[in-house]
Amino acid sequence: MSETVISTSLESARRLAVTKQHLAGNVPQKPTREHILSVVRDLCYVQWDPIDAVAPSHVISFWSRIGNFRLSDLDGLLWETKELFLHWTPIASIALMEDLPIYASMMKRYPESLSDSWGGQKKRARAFLAAHAELRRRILSELKRGPLELSEFGDYVRTKRSTDGWSSGSDVSAMLFHLLMSGDVMIVGHRGHQNIWGLSAEFLPPQVRRQELTEEEFEREAAQRAIRALGTATPREIHLYFPRGRYLNLKKTLAQLQEASAIHRVHVADLGGRDERYVHDQDVPLLESMSADGWQPRMTLLAPFDTLINSTGRTDRLFGFHYIHENFLPPNKRKFGTYVHPILWGDRLIGRVDLLLDKKNEKLLVKSVHAERGAPGDKDVSSKIGETIEAFAGFLGAKKVAYSARVPTAWKSSLR
Repeated sequence: MSETVISTSLESARRLAVTKQHLAGNVPQKPTREHILSVVRDLCYVQWDPIDAVAPSHVISFWSRIGNFRLSDLDGLLWETKELFLHWTPIASIALMEDLPIYASMMKRYPESLSDSWGGQKKRARAFLAAHAELRRRILSELKRGPLELSEFGDYVRTKRSTDGWSSGSDVSAMLFHLLMSGDVMIVGHRGHQNIWGLSAEFLPPQVRRQELTEEEFEREAAQRAIRALGTATPREIHLYFPRGRYLNLKKTLAQLQEASAIHRVHVADLGGRDERYVHDQDVPLLESMSADGWQPRMTLLAPFDTLINSTGRTDRLFGFHYIHENFLPPNKRKFGTYVHPILWGDRLIGRVDLLLDKKNEKLLVKSVHAERGAPGDKDVSSKIGETIEAFAGFLGAKKVAYSARVPTAWKSSLR
């Protein structure tokens, strides 16, 4: 086995993570469909979330990376050219159709492709599918006549919770989830916030690669993709990132990749040597360049479900930034706000901004801004924060940014 251990600084590890996530350097002047595809290709997925108190989380994630892209381009990639598709990873995500072989491997083995980290859900999935074989047949039969919304299925009866605990709504919604995971159905469109369901065989474009990967091939491919998307990663970070909870033999897979010198152990200073962390061989030169003057920092806002911060433990370790989704907490438990967007400056998360879009009055409301301990307080940084918020407001169609009084003193001159 290769014993190569690469040493790097925490700053370089952070910079590599930010760079691999398309969050460093300049944004393109005129973002195209290829820029959108490049983001999904390198990140592995972009989490889909339609809540638009500010903007859907996936829209913000793309804006953070490529600037003022056209929403029609994203829709076109999803529903027209079908170079992207929606899947569960196990979070609702925008995925790359090029990666269908990876997903097809999991689909073919479902529910056995679920790891033990899913708890008892593998067992419950088996039981649900066995008990509802006739419901499965009826749903597939109805979809042969054309795509349907959930409420249009003949068996749909809304309940508070489906009997197996997988989803809210009904047994039909639970079965659609299982059929999505097994590859029989796909989300083929949207009407408002409602999914439109169709048969995968009819939705998939004819040119899509349909070869199947073995379980071993799947793990080797997926683990390398996850490591490259993260920059450096521990086994747990790989397991949580892509595809979450689907590795059955990750320890063995990483040993094989290390033996082949496809990945290398990396020691990150200031992490105390506790992490078993890896970097991909193709990214070693990039990691080594991160301490050079050519690295270009960027100021941007991150979506609440951005892939850079979707693991609390990783975000704590690498960035010293503790982030939770306070919109899920009771109002009296919220420290920073409801729809809180981290502020990224270079390789540091320096603050948070709680936003709300007032569509009627075309205003972006800045309900509060919070600086992290040790955040730079100079005028140049605060001006960049203000310019970034203004740029985001313009992308959202807001004609004005309205600040509350809850702004750090050091940044007040620029945020008002």
